[in-house]
This record gives sequence, structure tokens and C-alpha cells, in this order.
Amino acid sequence: MTKLNLDKQEADFLEQTIAHWEANGLLNQETATELRSSYDVKQFDWRRLAQYSFWIALACGLIAVASLVIDDEIIRLLQKLYDTPDIVISILSGAMAAWFYYYGQKQKTKYPERVFSNEATLFAGVLFTAISIAFLGKALDNGSGHFSILFLLSVFVYGALAFKFQSKLIWAFALISLGSWFGTETGYQTKWQDYFLGMNYPLRFVLFGGLLTAVGLYLEKSKKMAMFNTLTYIIGLFYLFISLWLLSIFGNFADIEDWIRVKQIDLIFWAAISAAVALGFMMYGLKRKDAIAREFGITFLLINLYTRYFEYLWDITDKAIFFAILAISFWMIGRKAEKIWNLRV
Repeated sequence: MTKLNLDKQEADFLEQTIAHWEANGLLNQETATELRSSYDVKQFDWRRLAQYSFWIALACGLIAVASLVIDDEIIRLLQKLYDTPDIVISILSGAMAAWFYYYGQKQKTKYPERVFSNEATLFAGVLFTAISIAFLGKALDNGSGHFSILFLLSVFVYGALAFKFQSKLIWAFALISLGSWFGTETGYQTKWQDYFLGMNYPLRFVLFGGLLTAVGLYLEKSKKMAMFNTLTYIIGLFYLFISLWLLSIFGNFADIEDWIRVKQIDLIFWAAISAAVALGFMMYGLKRKDAIAREFGITFLLINLYTRYFEYLWDITDKAIFFAILAISFWMIGRKAEKIWNLRV
């Protein structure tokens, strides 16, 4: 029999499970011993090393490109290419993107186990797609300044590619582009004024994040889009909670001078709403065993509480006492988390 090759975390979980079953009489000693001998523990987490290595490789690649751009010889070369028509650059970038998508999908089919290298190839395609759309916008620009259309085009392009290649990475870019379109389109419709239908940007994105979160939950029922539901749900919650947190700090003010003139205590209404939503998601997650909702709720409830603490007590509390209180509170949180962990173990 071929043994399972598990990392340490997986092996620890399996050992705890076998020990629990053995202690409760669900397994006899002989069967438990046989199960323990059916797997080996990896001595090194190569999967995580591969993941981090590709992230670092992509980051270094971007730095390399940036370094080339600031190089004097490259700058002179770019100046010679300055007159290249935007539509030509768009077509060339599109062709490069198509090649990366084709090559990435081919590698994905041939070597499905190379998860991170395949995703890195698709990511290169995503970057060239963005360049192609940007230069297409420049080529077709009529001076209206309605560049939010480019983000909307990106949504459809990335969405179709994500569905075609079944790629969560590309789907994430589609959702990011959707948020960018929403922000720029509402700004364009108001001629870049402070408010859209009486809402500043954080308040607008509270509604946007809430809607995207609902879409993520709805996609659970869709067979064709089921693989994207969790990612949509997470990004929707991220939009929602970051916007609520900003709203709790700035309120529905869009002008910094107007915001400075009010006291933070006057914005307690928005802070209460932010805390209530976080508490609601935490309770929902606990009741429905929804780990994502629970973790978002707990995390942003703590962020909300500590933000209020800094806002209201920073100026009136001695700094030694202030940080002592923070240290004690975090120690208490750690102790509570440790007790919960020990109960589960």
C-alpha cells in the first residue's frame, strides 16, 4: 500500500483524530497502529516553498522591469519608441497575453500538479491584458475622460478568461476591476464631486461590498460558477468591512477640512454601525458554522474597538498606561484563544 505523504499540520490533525477515536473505543489498538503506519510526515514543506518562490519571482520580475525603465539606455530606447501608435502597443500586448494564456492552459493540462507555476504564467497574461486594454483606451480616447469604461471592459475580459480557464486568480482580477469601475464610474457621473447620491466613497463601497457578498452567497447555488463563490464572498466581505472601517473613522465626509472640524465622538453613529455589522457576521458565522463570516466579524470587531480606543483615549491617557492596557488586552485575547484551542485539541 502506498503511504500518504502529509505535511506536519495534516499529520498532527490525523494523529489527534486517531487518538480520539481510539480513546473512545471507536478503533482498537491494532487498527489505530495500522492507520498510523499508513502515512509519513514530510520533512520539509516544499509546497509552501514553491508558492513563496513564485511570489518572490513575480515580485523580482516587476522590480527588474522597473529597474530597466529607469536605466538611461532603456529610457533612450523608449524615447525612440515613443511615437509607436498606441493601437500597435495594444495589439502586441494582447498577443503576448494570448500566448501566456495559451501556454499556461497547455501546461495546466499537461502538468496539473504544477499549481503555482501555472498560475504565475496566467498572472503574466493578466498583466499584459491590462496593458493591452490601457493602450486600447489611449488609442480610442476622445478626450471625454470616461476611462471607467476601460475597467468595465476589463471586468468582461477577465470574467470570460476566468470562466474559460477556470482560474480563481483571473476571477480575483475581474472583481478588483469591478470595484475600480464602480468607484471611477460614480466619480465620473458626478463630475468628480464629493458625493454620489449623498454618499462619499466609503459609504458607496459599503453598498457595493454588501451586494458582492450577497452575490458570493448566491453563487453557491450555481453549478457553473460554484468554484468562484468562496472567492467572491471573501472579496465582497473585504470591500464591505474595509469600507465600514473607513466610514467609522471619516463618517460620510468627503472633504478633509469638513472632517477636521468635527470631533471623532460625533462619528460614533458610524462606529456603532461598523461594530454592529461585525458582531452580526460573527454571530452568523458561529450559528451557521461559516468560518469566513466568523473570522471577518471577529477580526474587524477587534479592529473597530482598537480604532475607537486610539481615537478617544490616545490624547488623554499616559503613553505608558496606554500601551500597558494594550499589552494586557492582547495577552487576555491570546489566553482566551489558547483555551479555545486546547478545548478543540
